[in-house]
Amino acid sequence: MTTIRPGTTGIPTATAENRIRAAFDEAGVEGFFLAREIDGDRTIGVSADEPVVLASVFKIPVALAYAREAAAGRLERTERLAVDARYRDGGIGTSGCADPIEMSLRDLVRLMLTMSDNAATDVVLARVGLDTVNGLLRELGLEHTHLIGGCLELISSLLADLGASTEAEAHAKLAALGPERIMELSVCVPELTTRSTARETAELLARIWRDEAGSAVACAEVRAVMAQQIWPHRLGSGFDDSYRLAAKTGTLPGWRNEAGVIEHPGGGRWAVAVFTRSDTPDLRNPRADRVIGQVARLAVDELRSLSL
Repeated sequence: MTTIRPGTTGIPTATAENRIRAAFDEAGVEGFFLAREIDGDRTIGVSADEPVVLASVFKIPVALAYAREAAAGRLERTERLAVDARYRDGGIGTSGCADPIEMSLRDLVRLMLTMSDNAATDVVLARVGLDTVNGLLRELGLEHTHLIGGCLELISSLLADLGASTEAEAHAKLAALGPERIMELSVCVPELTTRSTARETAELLARIWRDEAGSAVACAEVRAVMAQQIWPHRLGSGFDDSYRLAAKTGTLPGWRNEAGVIEHPGGGRWAVAVFTRSDTPDLRNPRADRVIGQVARLAVDELRSLSL
C-alpha cells in the first residue's frame, strides 16, 4: 500500500497503517482509505483498491465535468436553470424548497458541493450529461469509478428496495432491517450503484490540485468551491484551523465517507479519501464521523514527517 518517491528514502511505516486499521476497528466500521502526497508519490492505504459506494462524493466528478465544459465555452456559468419539483427530496438547499426556484448553473454547483444539495446536483448533472461525466472518468483512466445516475436514481433505488414511497417511510423501514439486509440494498453494494475506490478518488483529487484533470481554470474553480464545504464533523474533526481543507462528504445507509485535500501552512498537500461501512443505517454515528478525521490526521502526520 506504500510507494517511494524517486530519490527519497522515507517510506510510510507499517505501524501507521496498523494504527489506522485499529482506529477503524475501534469505531466499529470497515475502512477503505488512501492518503497520498499531491507533490510526491508516497501513499498510505488500507483496502484502497476495494470497491466502495461513493454516495455524495460523486458530486466531485460532476463538478469537474461542469467546470471543464464551462472553461471550454460549451456551457455558460450564468445560464439560469429551474429546479424541477421532481428532483426535490425534502432535504437541504433547493431540495427542501416549497416554491419555484431558478438559479444560475454555477450557483447550483456551489450548493451541490458546499451543502450537498441533491436537487441542485441533479439539475447540474442533467445539464452536463451523465455520459460526459463518465467519459471524463474514462479519459482520466479511473476505470473503477462510475456513476449510474444522480441523486434521484439513488433515492429511487433505495425506496424500491425497501418498498417505500417516501423517505420518511424508508427511514422507518431501514431501522427495522437486520444488518445483513442493510448491506444487501442496491445503494449499499458498490457493484450495483455509483462507485469508486479510495485510491482512484484520491488520485482524482490529486489531479485536480495539480491542474491535470482539466484546464487550470476548471481545476481552480472546483478547488475554490470545495474549500467552502460547510460540514466540519468528519475530515475537519482531525485538524485545527491552521490546516486548509477542501472536501466533500457522502452518506448512505451504512456508508459514511469524505474525500478531500489537506494543506499544511508550513508546506505539504495531501489528498485523502476515507470510506467507512457499518451494519447500521443510523443517520447519526459520531464514532464513524470522528474516525474519518482521526485516520486522515494519522496519515498526514506520517507522510509529513517523512518529508521534513
